[in-house]
Amino acid sequence: MMQPILFRRLFQLFWGLALYGFSMALMLHANLGLSPWDVLNQGLAPRLGLSFGMTVNLIGAIVLLLWWPLRQRPGFGTVANILVIGTVVDLSLAILPTPEGYAMRGLWLIAGIVLNGIAGGAYIGAGMGPGPRDGLMTGLCRRTGWPVKWVRTSIEIGVLAIGWMLGGTVGVGTILYAAAIGWIVHHALPFFRIAPAERPAQA
Repeated sequence: MMQPILFRRLFQLFWGLALYGFSMALMLHANLGLSPWDVLNQGLAPRLGLSFGMTVNLIGAIVLLLWWPLRQRPGFGTVANILVIGTVVDLSLAILPTPEGYAMRGLWLIAGIVLNGIAGGAYIGAGMGPGPRDGLMTGLCRRTGWPVKWVRTSIEIGVLAIGWMLGGTVGVGTILYAAAIGWIVHHALPFFRIAPAERPAQA
């Protein structure tokens, strides 16, 4: 029988990943600018002949391969991240209507950013392994000794520049996402962090 703490971790992991994918679809339909990684995904998708969501999954798998020289170890949540987020993005894009007018598009953008931050706090708080992109960042920090802020910023600027040159959407949403996402995740994480189960005291 599955332990309650494990069930809670799995449940939170999967709804967090699903919400993350849904929030990405909201930002895509808003068409006011995407997060740096999604600018890259959007620019690559037509060149790879894949849907946006399958491109997300593919890039996640490629980034995971970069963990090997960094000696990072993926967790169950890492693999789930690769399989779930992009799949939910495609499903959400298929059922969501396209918002009309800047007011509605702005509302979808803000909702997407807020839900993205909440979802990030949820799946990170489940403690079942970092996402491929998060693990790349932490692995580079450990190997180079550079601060997280430098490594994270360098990666984000790099993928944003490549995605923009490939035709990805850069706009006000990109700026809002960069300014707000860290703050939202920071405040959401304490609500979702699951403490490890206490071991029974030995006699």
